[in-house]
Amino acid sequence: MWSKRQTVDYALQRRHALERLRSRVRTLRREDVCDADPMLIRSALHHGELSNVRCPVGNCGRLVNLNYTFGEQLGQYSGRIKSPAELEEMENEFGEFRVCVVEVCTECGWNHMITSYLLGDGVKRRPPRRQRTVEDIYG
Repeated sequence: MWSKRQTVDYALQRRHALERLRSRVRTLRREDVCDADPMLIRSALHHGELSNVRCPVGNCGRLVNLNYTFGEQLGQYSGRIKSPAELEEMENEFGEFRVCVVEVCTECGWNHMITSYLLGDGVKRRPPRRQRTVEDIYG
């Protein structure tokens, strides 16, 4: 992705949470860090990309990464999950939007935001025209 900028890495926060979980004092319990919302786990199962990283909490399996997109220029499509191929297309269509990458273990519920960054070509655009959705029709 040629326009990736303002990258924030959350590795230190992730490591701190894992150290608190594994310490003798146990300031965190497993239930405190393995608290993924059922919708997040469902999204990871159906829309996530399998990572090479194993779950840091237990011997559950490999983690799944989700790319959430946010931005004013996305309009009603802000907050959606996108694949890397879709992100590459979007960086030419929108001026600026943020991507938040979340890792999720679908077995134990571990979840943590691992990075966030901005994409886009820098040209200010109006959001796409709002279209009716199923929620508009059925409430």
